[in-house]
This record gives sequence, C-alpha cells and structure tokens, in this order.
Amino acid sequence: MNIYFACSVTGGREYEETYQQLTKFLLARGHEVPTAHLAESNILDLERVADPKDVYARDINWLLACDLLIAEISIASHGVGYEIGFALQAEKPVLCLHDATRVVSKMITGNPHPGLRVRTYHDISEAFKHIDNF
Repeated sequence: MNIYFACSVTGGREYEETYQQLTKFLLARGHEVPTAHLAESNILDLERVADPKDVYARDINWLLACDLLIAEISIASHGVGYEIGFALQAEKPVLCLHDATRVVSKMITGNPHPGLRVRTYHDISEAFKHIDNF
C-alpha cells in the first residue's frame, strides 16, 4: 500500500522519534512511504534548500498517488492540516494520531468526514495498533 505519512517539519520536531518509529513500522510492514524522509533528523536541512513550488508539486503528486494518509498531529502544523484537508477532498482515507496528553485542533477532532479517523495513543505500541486497525 502507498501511504502518505504527514508530520510537523517546521512547526516543531519534539515528536521526531515518534515519527521515525511510525515510518519504520509502516516500512517494515512492506508499505511504500514516499514521505518517510520527513521523519529523519536532517529534514530541516534538506527542506531548507528546496524550492517551495517544487515541494508543493512533489507533495501534491504524492498525495494524489497515495492509497491513504496517516498523520501524526501532536504538534500543530499548517502543512499537515492542509494535507489532511486535501486528502479528504481527494477521497483518501485519513488516520490522524496524536499523543493523548496533547490538545489538538477542533477543526480535526470535530470534522465529521466519514473518511477521517482521529485516534489518541499513550505509547507507540498503541499507535501501531491504531494503524493496524485502520
């Protein structure tokens, strides 16, 4: 399955280890994750030199080609919110995961779209279970 993984890049990286664990989990399950590089520690350096128009075109193409989107939303991110909305408009199933101790946007948690699932986790194994169930 082709999975678009969305996470905060410029909005904050305090969940970077979680991002890495999630992408490794997906890749170990045999999924294609074109955005796995977003979990890496050097992503800010890589994205800093990328032209915004190129990043937009690349990411939109990946979103259109994906089977579904999984987003880690514990950190607020304009880009991740945009990607979630775009994926839903494109009729892609979306799973949003967030740390149970974090408050996230009501624009996500209150969204009644039938293709959207929002799940909390207390530890990474619980996040993995949500992914498997999705």
